[in-house]
Amino acid sequence: MSRVGLLLKRAKPEAVEIATELKAWLSMNGHEAVAVGDHESSPLGARFVDDEQLPEGVELLVVLGGDGTLLHGGALAADRKVPLLGINLGHLGFLTSCAPADAKTAIERALAGELPLEERLRLRVDVVRGSGEKLTRFACNDAVVSQGALARLIELDAMLDDRRITRYRADGLIVATPTGSTAYTLAAGGPIVTPEVRAFVVTPICPHTLTNRPVVVPASSRVTVRLGSPADHVQLTVDGQWGTGLADGDRVEISAAIEPLRLFRSQESYFDVLREKMSWGEQ
Repeated sequence: MSRVGLLLKRAKPEAVEIATELKAWLSMNGHEAVAVGDHESSPLGARFVDDEQLPEGVELLVVLGGDGTLLHGGALAADRKVPLLGINLGHLGFLTSCAPADAKTAIERALAGELPLEERLRLRVDVVRGSGEKLTRFACNDAVVSQGALARLIELDAMLDDRRITRYRADGLIVATPTGSTAYTLAAGGPIVTPEVRAFVVTPICPHTLTNRPVVVPASSRVTVRLGSPADHVQLTVDGQWGTGLADGDRVEISAAIEPLRLFRSQESYFDVLREKMSWGEQ
């Protein structure tokens, strides 16, 4: 018997309906289904656990939602080495590549080890306060330092290990994984980086000078960002899921996480997905 987690997008009745059907199908085939999230979005008849209580022995976390829900699932499962399979109920579905109609077949093949399993680089994001206090979060897509309240430039000093990159005068700065290179950093003018490349992309948001361009750096390095001058309402956002304010004297240190995101994918190539989901390369 395999134990399968079901993570549902909140306030999505379609997700509950599909998960209820999947729970019954899993039980009929000798597997246990565990609902992860909140009671309002739990499939009928499934054992429920809170977000932070993913039980031992879960072999697969099935995410029913969009890419945001999958990023949340990555935060819950990656350090436990639990692979994810995304069932797309969102708009883009770049990471949640499986259609609802194919969910049962995909789960069956994932449990049998017949689906391609990718290991995606994640970020470890350490916020070191001027007081010495330290907060740590992990990201599958990106860490973003930006001006949250006013349309005003901020100055950010960026370092690569012990080497100064530059002082950015911009709306903010994005440090992204290859997975995140097709998200916010792409909209900010960053390059597309294929998932197997072990690198970070450092992209300024609306820089004040035309000479500031995205930089690709090795994932074996550490990127440090701090305020170049005092500013109010500066915010760090991690994967769009968690945020905290930054003050003068704080620094953000970004490095590669030890555990990758393990993601079951369809057999489409990366560029097939780019063309289908993002109309990449179309004339």
